[in-house]
Amino acid sequence: MSATFAPVSKNIPAPVPDASATPAPSGLEITVPVREESSAPGWFLARSEAAWSEFQKLPTPGIKDEHWRYSSAKKIELADHTPAAAPTEAQSQAALSATEGLKDRTARFVFVNDTLVDSDTAALPAGVVCVNFAEALESHSDVLKQHFMQREMTLGSAKFAALHLAHVKAGTVIIVPKNVVIEKPVEIFHWVVGDHAAIFPHTLIVAGDNAQVSVVDHYRSLEGEGGLSIAIADLVGGSNSSITYAACQELADDAQALHLSSISAGRDARVKSFQVQLGASFSRSESVSDLVGQGARSDMLSVSLPIGEQVVDQRTLQNHKAPHASSDLLYKNALYGRSRTIFSGLITVDDGAHYTDAYQTCRNLVNSAEAEANSLPGLEINADQVKCSHGATSGPISDEELFYLKARGIPDGESRKLIIEGFLADVLARFGNSEVLDTLVARIDEKLERAV
Repeated sequence: MSATFAPVSKNIPAPVPDASATPAPSGLEITVPVREESSAPGWFLARSEAAWSEFQKLPTPGIKDEHWRYSSAKKIELADHTPAAAPTEAQSQAALSATEGLKDRTARFVFVNDTLVDSDTAALPAGVVCVNFAEALESHSDVLKQHFMQREMTLGSAKFAALHLAHVKAGTVIIVPKNVVIEKPVEIFHWVVGDHAAIFPHTLIVAGDNAQVSVVDHYRSLEGEGGLSIAIADLVGGSNSSITYAACQELADDAQALHLSSISAGRDARVKSFQVQLGASFSRSESVSDLVGQGARSDMLSVSLPIGEQVVDQRTLQNHKAPHASSDLLYKNALYGRSRTIFSGLITVDDGAHYTDAYQTCRNLVNSAEAEANSLPGLEINADQVKCSHGATSGPISDEELFYLKARGIPDGESRKLIIEGFLADVLARFGNSEVLDTLVARIDEKLERAV
């Protein structure tokens, strides 16, 4: 699928400045998506067009919106961004040179400004579909029609999801047939380059009954200023399937990032999702787990390390719809400088979802008197015989721990770094993949060197 975007007309005369008037929309707010000579199916084109209309109608969430409590949707600067231009050959080569991924992987995709510049799928097992989004629209339209963005966005970012659907043209679709096990991860890189460029990556993973797959998404900046990523991941687990998914956001310090993930876990399915927030001036993640099958399990993990004036906004929903299902959420944030984190999570247990076992934990380690951590955990239980708990803590590094390390000749900065690494270790360990774990630890070390 190819897509172009209509430019803003230059023949319209500039309005006379009026201090009392509302500023005219610009950037993504008026950049109409045009899909010329597209081979995409009719249902997708219709949904894309409807999404653009919905985006224009929906208001930007305001300060009174409960889903944006302690945060601000205005930090996602739509007026300052336009859809990323196709990369030049030099930019593509620069991104490929900077792509240092896993050595032990099954497949790899590299996108630059929503354009596929490299892929390697030779090691995939027979029968597995692992293709870019544009190709999937042509060859597996029926699967996309069934699973692509089928869940209503209920955590506050419906407007941004509509913008994503209106502009999406890149990403990866992975369909694993029944009983097929992919032992090594599929790794995907999304690079953004250019001043105020916006990308709209999409990842769709469908695991059949008894299938197994692991996927790692990377979001990174190559150069330029103020990049924007509005990314969505749909994870669908069939009966007794296993999906492990990680989204690692390492955009430039002045970028903005929004990542929306939707999980549907069938009977006895196991889905593990991991959010890593290391970059961007403002990042927001919305993660929903729908446990629709009896015996399903969802593990929701996150690590963030904001420094300076970075803001990390996290919203979650563990939605138990079937009996004997379990979910466990563990989010950990280590804050420096004047950074802020917001965590708002809810566990819901539907009528009839008996014997639910659900946990929700958010821990914040505050390393500055000016840093701020906000936590709003919640429960909504409508069934009997359930075991649910939630909790959140915030506090500084213990003076005793610092004294213990410094008394042994370890400088203050290095002591704090060691304590933070220990604080985050259990979340990283639960992810499971040793090579991915080593890569994440190295990235966290690099961020800590800037913070201490």
